[in-house]
Amino acid sequence: MIHMMAETYLRRGKRQFRRWMEDPRFRAGTWAAGYGLGGFLLSAASIRHTFQPIAMGVICAMSGWQALVMTLGSMLGYRIFWGHAGLQGVVWAAAGGMLAMLIGSRKKLREQTLLLSLMASSLVSCLGLFYQIVWQEQLDLFTYFLRIVIAGGTAALWNQTLYHRDAVTDWLTGGVLVLAVSQVVPFPYFGLGYLAAGILGSTGTFPGAALAGLGLDLAQITRVPMTAVLCIAYLLRMIPFSARWVRYCAPAAACLLVMAVSGTWDALPLPGLILGGGLGMLLPLRPEAGCRRGPTGVAQVRLELSAGVMTRMQRILLEQGQPGIDEQALVEKARQRACTACPYGKSCKVQERLTTALLLNPLAITCRKTDRLVTELKRSQEQLRVMKGEHRRREEFRRALIQQYRFLSLYLQKLADQMPRRSQRLRASYSIQVSARSRRKQQANGDCCMAFAGIGCRYYVVLCDGMGTGLGAAEEGRTAGNLIHQMLASGFPPESVLGTLNSLLTLRGQAGAVTVDLAEVRLDTGKAVLYKWGAAPSWVMGPKGTEKIGTATPPPGISVGETREAVMRLSLRRGEVLILVSDGVDGEDALRRMEWAPDAPPGELAEKLLERGCGKTEDDATAAVLRLRPTSLST
Repeated sequence: MIHMMAETYLRRGKRQFRRWMEDPRFRAGTWAAGYGLGGFLLSAASIRHTFQPIAMGVICAMSGWQALVMTLGSMLGYRIFWGHAGLQGVVWAAAGGMLAMLIGSRKKLREQTLLLSLMASSLVSCLGLFYQIVWQEQLDLFTYFLRIVIAGGTAALWNQTLYHRDAVTDWLTGGVLVLAVSQVVPFPYFGLGYLAAGILGSTGTFPGAALAGLGLDLAQITRVPMTAVLCIAYLLRMIPFSARWVRYCAPAAACLLVMAVSGTWDALPLPGLILGGGLGMLLPLRPEAGCRRGPTGVAQVRLELSAGVMTRMQRILLEQGQPGIDEQALVEKARQRACTACPYGKSCKVQERLTTALLLNPLAITCRKTDRLVTELKRSQEQLRVMKGEHRRREEFRRALIQQYRFLSLYLQKLADQMPRRSQRLRASYSIQVSARSRRKQQANGDCCMAFAGIGCRYYVVLCDGMGTGLGAAEEGRTAGNLIHQMLASGFPPESVLGTLNSLLTLRGQAGAVTVDLAEVRLDTGKAVLYKWGAAPSWVMGPKGTEKIGTATPPPGISVGETREAVMRLSLRRGEVLILVSDGVDGEDALRRMEWAPDAPPGELAEKLLERGCGKTEDDATAAVLRLRPTSLST
């Protein structure tokens, strides 16, 4: 119960955050805060215990308001992290911001990566000479040239990342970020550099993990050789552990192993590495970057480009909101129709007080020709109501289109990530037994039940209940079931499938036309995920008794973003029986009246449910029962 409540609150939080991100003002504020925080953290970078112009190089590669916000964050960071000595860094950030503003968004100039790098290096070189001559700064020659190289290299790297991103650029960028945040320790025994290294060490590629360890070693924050730690962590991940979570303990385990071998004990890296590995469990699995050669490499690149186009279209639609309704224009139009032919029009002062508030209460106006003006205002009021309805309708279309672009982008990117390596063939540890029974009230059955295998070791059972009975309900249930079947068989995740169905019902104005029960069963682990949207409660019968799953929720089709499906995670490894029923079955009464035999065939259980749970209902009734058996016991 606690797990279900936590998951419910988490999904509500995601939905609320998604609604916030659709607001242009909130989205702009979030991006601004992110750029400012990024510049603030990058200013903490140091090598040989001296601050470095990494933030300045990144600023030079930016443009527009992003460069301005990052400049302000970097200036604040240099002052806070380095005190009076960081004034030179403040000047670096200001000079980098001025350079970014002068360059602007000139595409041809930004394509000259070497030129941008030379300009950033020249700024650091000139400012370094100025400080040495005027302020008598004591700086050795190696550190002076190191700063010049870092400024130019960072500007070139970030320009490549923004406009010509590839795998090598991602590895180098990750290493630079780890180096930059390694000096930030918000709490004792917890550094952001170790946190980032733990994430890269548990989920990244071998070059990315090695460069992250090199960044920690260059920061000189621990005596433990972190490059060796993260390289060994990657090798530990290659061991085929049965439990997935074990591989995310690799960074911390590798750190303990290296400390034991080298005899250098330091507990500072462990909290960050442990938490970073734990956060890596929340990230989606991404295969290693493969060699893009031949038809497979070409297909992968095309899929990635297509995913990028979909993401770009989604971003454009999010940024381009709908124009508002000009209510004052409606009032002005009503005034022209009512006052043009009025004999008192030239001397009337009431016209000056005609505002949009009158659309809510047209009778609030006092006029010599009240009937004519009120009639026109009521006509404008009706026009405003129609315009608002059309505005809401268009907003639903826009949000549905944004949602579909997001689904397609994620799906195409997932396909591209899976192409470089051969997918590991999962072995089914369980076999599934499924049976469904149905009773119809008319010639056509409004309930549609399907059971089919998905990609990998996934198996799906879908129960779609069309609203009402007869041919119309049967058509709705069959159409929804076929759509869900095709998308799941193609590899779409269930969340995207149900979101697509909800968008279609919303745009067609068929709220509540169908309810959905969708069970995704993993035959390799014995776990199941139950998605319910407007459907009747389900039941799980196990050795410890019967448990009710789900409650009544609004059906799909009400709105694109206001309602979502309910998600419950189950375990069927111990012979539990999952029962899905439509609205025509009183599952609670049927289960209370029937005697349950643990090894009874699913078909027999479904038949008994219909016998005892249908009653005098006028709706179609369907019961689907599924159970898992270990493959060693299956016949």
